[in-house]
Amino acid sequence: MGTTAPLGRSGVRVGRVGLGTGPLGGLFSAVDDEQAADTLAAAWDAGIRYFDTAPHYGAGLAEERLGAFLADRPRAEAVVSTKVGRLLRSATPAEARADAEGFEGAPDRVRVRDYSSEGVRRSLAESLERAGLDSFDVVLIHDPDAHWEPAVREAYPALARLREEGVVKAIGVGMNQCAMLSRFVAETDVDCVLVAGRYSLLDREAARDLLPRCAARGTGVLVGGVFNSGVLAAPSSGAHYNYAPVPERVLRRARRLAGRCAAHGVPLAAAALQFPLRHPAVTGVVVGARTAEEVARNAEHAATEVPDALWDELDEPEELNELNELNEPAGEAGA
Repeated sequence: MGTTAPLGRSGVRVGRVGLGTGPLGGLFSAVDDEQAADTLAAAWDAGIRYFDTAPHYGAGLAEERLGAFLADRPRAEAVVSTKVGRLLRSATPAEARADAEGFEGAPDRVRVRDYSSEGVRRSLAESLERAGLDSFDVVLIHDPDAHWEPAVREAYPALARLREEGVVKAIGVGMNQCAMLSRFVAETDVDCVLVAGRYSLLDREAARDLLPRCAARGTGVLVGGVFNSGVLAAPSSGAHYNYAPVPERVLRRARRLAGRCAAHGVPLAAAALQFPLRHPAVTGVVVGARTAEEVARNAEHAATEVPDALWDELDEPEELNELNELNEPAGEAGA
């Protein structure tokens, strides 16, 4: 879990397995302060030193909890990424509930999309204040799906200036789709991308264009959503897929994958976690957890030996054809 790799050309090194803090912001169900602190401590004890957060996660709650944890740890040992594009504003409880976007137990705040230059600087300043940190190592433009023009004309140049000024070490974009990430790689000088849910055992869309383009440009790739919101961790009828209840056809596919893995003595979650790391363009994976027990399971899965024979089976043409039929173009959700 402590192995690191260079994040593109930025000079930043991140762990091959990092912790995503979306669950610590209450994604799908509330998490209390003690549980969040225990989860972060378990990750640290497991050797994880890369942490990804965002204002979106629990309307700032994840940033606050991560910052409080890092206050008692050597900051120089950790690499922290956050995101810009959503400003947070105080709201009534009713307004906050209407804007929850799947997060439970969050503060009474609403998200306001803002990809302007000023919005980027304000977002970063407010994130630093919430987290109590002096700096973030990596800053990503978050989910600009319907906001290409302001994101590329204002948010990106603002981050590039902050990188030149030494305020941040690396900049990039985090999304749940590949097409716009590929445009950012082609048309800007981002250090990295965070692609969520689009390079997994259930969806290999990123392999078509995004990953080869990043490899050619020397752009770092972080892969989130390796469990596709949970169905690849536990393929049950109550699971989520891409932030929504899992469709039956996807659940059937996940269960078939679990059977193939079991035939080789490998848990499905272990194969799901390790799958993206096989691609030479992938720098690391970002895996969310809401309990110390989940962190321990993820560490075990990261260390599980997966035989080449299983990978060969999962790469068979008929398997890939079925995946292509299973998936439709993905839209915005919330990396």
